[in-house]
Amino acid sequence: MNEYYQNFVTEKSFIMLKKFKDSCRFILIGGWAVFFYTHSLKSKDIDIIIDFEELSKLKENYEVFKNDRLKKYEISIEEVDIDIYLPRYSEFCLPIEDIQKTSRLLEGFKVPTLEILLILKQQAYLARRGSVKGEKDKLDILSLLALDKLNFDLYKKLIADNKLSVFRNDLLSLVKDTKEIEQLNLNVYKFSKLRKKFIDQLS
Repeated sequence: MNEYYQNFVTEKSFIMLKKFKDSCRFILIGGWAVFFYTHSLKSKDIDIIIDFEELSKLKENYEVFKNDRLKKYEISIEEVDIDIYLPRYSEFCLPIEDIQKTSRLLEGFKVPTLEILLILKQQAYLARRGSVKGEKDKLDILSLLALDKLNFDLYKKLIADNKLSVFRNDLLSLVKDTKEIEQLNLNVYKFSKLRKKFIDQLS
C-alpha cells in the first residue's frame, strides 16, 4: 500500500493520537477514522469531537488556540495539527449531537458510523478541493467506498434529511470521473467493477 504522507510524520501523529486517547474522551473523525475502517492511507493530522469539559482538560496540558473563523480549536505539536470540534460551536453539515449518539467503537477508538464519516469527509473535500489536503480527502472518500460496506439507503436518507443533495451529486461525479486509484492499489479493471455498482446505488 502506498503512503500519502511521509512515514515519520504519520508515526508521530499516531503516537499523539494514542496519548490523547489516554487523556480525554473524544470521537475520532477525519483521516485516522477512515484509516481504522479501511487500513489504507494513514493521516498526518488528528480531528476529534469533544465536549467543553474535555476541552478544559486539554487546556491543562496543551497550548490550545481558538479559531473563531473556522469554528474549532487547534493544537499544533511539531508536524502534527490537532483540530478540535465542539457541539453548539463548530459548524458541521450534520448535527454534532447526532454524530455523538450514533458513534461506534472501532479498534479502541470511538468513530462515526461509516455513512456519517463519508458525509463528513465529503464536507471536508468540498471545502478543500484542489489542495493537497483536498486530494487526501478524495482518496479517503474512495477508500471508504472501496470497502463495499456502505448502506446507500441510509446514506441517501441522511443527506435528504439534512438537505445535502449536492453531496450525492458530487459523489456520483467523483465516482464517474475516477478511472483507477493507484494509491489504493485499484487498477482500471478493479475499479470499473466497483464503479458500476456505486453508480447504480447512487442513482
